[in-house]
Amino acid sequence: MEGLNFVGAGLIVIGAGLGIGRIGGSAMDAIARQPEASGKIQTAMLIAAALIEGIGFAALFAA
Repeated sequence: MEGLNFVGAGLIVIGAGLGIGRIGGSAMDAIARQPEASGKIQTAMLIAAALIEGIGFAALFAA
């Protein structure tokens, strides 16, 4: 059973990394299209990334 915990933890970290990477890429696309809204986009990006990271940590400790 110990090996399954490591697999689950790995999947959690990969999922969180993919989610944060997708948010960052989408934010960069949005900033390139509307540079005047970069402050609002960055704020929303950081909040979303922090929420995903928090959920990832909670799931990691539960696994």
